Amino acid sequence: MRIISFFALVLVVLVACEKELSVEEQFEKDINLIEDYLIENSLQAERTESGLYYIINSQGTGAFPTPNSDVTVRYRGYFLDGSTFDQSVDIGVTFNLQSVIRGWTEGIPLFREGGEGILLIPSKLGYGTNSVGSVPKNSVLIFDVELLEIVD
Repeated sequence: MRIISFFALVLVVLVACEKELSVEEQFEKDINLIEDYLIENSLQAERTESGLYYIINSQGTGAFPTPNSDVTVRYRGYFLDGSTFDQSVDIGVTFNLQSVIRGWTEGIPLFREGGEGILLIPSKLGYGTNSVGSVPKNSVLIFDVELLEIVD
């Protein structure tokens, strides 16, 4: 019994002492996870300088929003394992692009009004080291998005 208790204690100490990754190390890990996900799912994406990956399935025919625009977007947010953590109602949700995660502020303006596609967001462009709701810290986020309307 003492041996099992000893190993349990050692395990707890090792987990507690696990080194947090630096922002740069986490970013590199996220990029590798995203690239593996793209390969495993036979997807081809573009990458921005900041590390945001995006796939435009339909460009849309309207105007492009700016990073300061009010927009209405229909979306589903999920993790690399496919589990959904958030989803809009069918009519979409309206918000200002300055009030959302950086990956959306940068990614939504890549679509014209009526466009749709996928945003693959490394954690530093998402919630970073913060846990928010059901999203754990340092999570890669994927969003299927449809830009329904530019409101402003």
